[in-house]
Amino acid sequence: MASQTQQLENPTPPGLGYPTETYERRHFNENNGALTVYFKKLSFVLGSLFGPRGGRFMNAPHGAFQDSTNQVAANTTTAYAVTFNTTDFSNGVTVASGSRITVADAGIWNLQFSIQFTNTTNASQDVDVWFRVNGTNVANSNSRFGFAPRKGAGDPYHTIAAINYFVSLNATDYVEIMWRPTDTGVSIEQYAAGTSPTRPAVPSAIVTMSFVSNIK
Repeated sequence: MASQTQQLENPTPPGLGYPTETYERRHFNENNGALTVYFKKLSFVLGSLFGPRGGRFMNAPHGAFQDSTNQVAANTTTAYAVTFNTTDFSNGVTVASGSRITVADAGIWNLQFSIQFTNTTNASQDVDVWFRVNGTNVANSNSRFGFAPRKGAGDPYHTIAAINYFVSLNATDYVEIMWRPTDTGVSIEQYAAGTSPTRPAVPSAIVTMSFVSNIK
């Protein structure tokens, strides 16, 4: 019996002997026994996959990445790619050149991100966040997030921008998350771990990619 942390093993087809010129009960019994064992294993695998909680045995491609650095915009007329410097999980999904979330398999993928934005200006600001596939903007993929002015000197306004999006990709395609603020006082910022109480650090950006379907 496979456990929750194991994958089911694909049963190996039996090697059946060649039939003899005349009927032999021994030959028949050997082949029948090998086929019986094979189909029992196959039934177990199918029953485990399609039974309750069968999905725990699936080896679905996925990836999860985050970044621990501050990311800034030098101007408001350039599109910037969100970068990631830490791999949390990687199974058929990798990050290349810091920002290119690259998939090994074709299909429909679910991309989800959360970005920690900070506004240090005294005015309300906006930021656009959208997707590119292989360097080309994805039509109708933009989202606009609005930020309140900073609360005071040294006390900027903080907010999380988050969304999930289905995207159709071919094998070796890559996705990038692009952003552009209305003022360079808006940035993507990380925060160190805190105390009293002890609490984790805040990554500047988190992204996950999950395989949905091979039907595009």
